[in-house]
Amino acid sequence: MSVLLSTDLPFPIFRRGKVRDVYDLGKQLLIVATDRISAFDCVMPEGIPDKGRILTAVAAYWFAATEDLVPNHFRGNLGWPAAVEPYREALAGRAVVVEKTRPLPVECVVRGYLAGSGWKEYQTHGSVCGVPLPAGLRLADRLPEPIFTPSTKAEEGHDENISFEHMAGLVGADLAARLRDLSLALYRRGAELAAQRGILLADTKFEFGLSDAGELILIDEALTPDSSRYWLADSWAPGKNPPSLDKQFLRDYLETLADWDKQPPAPHLPEAVIQGIRARYLDLAARFDIQI
Repeated sequence: MSVLLSTDLPFPIFRRGKVRDVYDLGKQLLIVATDRISAFDCVMPEGIPDKGRILTAVAAYWFAATEDLVPNHFRGNLGWPAAVEPYREALAGRAVVVEKTRPLPVECVVRGYLAGSGWKEYQTHGSVCGVPLPAGLRLADRLPEPIFTPSTKAEEGHDENISFEHMAGLVGADLAARLRDLSLALYRRGAELAAQRGILLADTKFEFGLSDAGELILIDEALTPDSSRYWLADSWAPGKNPPSLDKQFLRDYLETLADWDKQPPAPHLPEAVIQGIRARYLDLAARFDIQI
């Protein structure tokens, strides 16, 4: 199967992320989801077939399912500019034209269950990203209430967990409170709809931007298997990691590599791992009746 690892279109680059190539079209952006995949903030040498199309379709589903909570960058049904039309067929299913915003310099993370780096911190400090939690919680336990744990947004290198107070210093107290409240509302919507399909939304992250008029807008992606941790509800049991429909499968494999220190260059991926990731992403999309 072919994969798309990079693009080189004749438009100014707005930014290249770990997965998406974003082009500047003036008042609009062209976002192309490649098949790149990252873990521990490192981009893997191999891509995942169909990944960009899956992410684009899943994100579109969630933008539509949450637009009553917060505007997103798809608003206005922006059409394809004439300059982009010659590339439409080649980019089918993996590219979207959206409203340009000024991205905020934070990632808005919400955790509803104890997992990943949060579990590691809890074992040592009894907290997650500085948020105190009750004693006696187990791996994969549901938290008493979802918690908001922001981080910095690094284009290269590792994101860094920060306190809410630190975030308020970066974006202002009022905007920080709005970001927290919206992120929690979006997580609860996602968790509710996922539960109807036998899936637990363990945690997720959102990104926001400001329009020219100063309006807060949800951007980038929303509730995709790249940005979220999804567990199968019927296999969930506190005390162990449940089977997931996200890139935890990749992280678990990488954790077995004693000779990789989680710094670039990333190791090559076996074909079984590549296909395992693809199967999980497709499974998640199918459970929401999302056509790829």
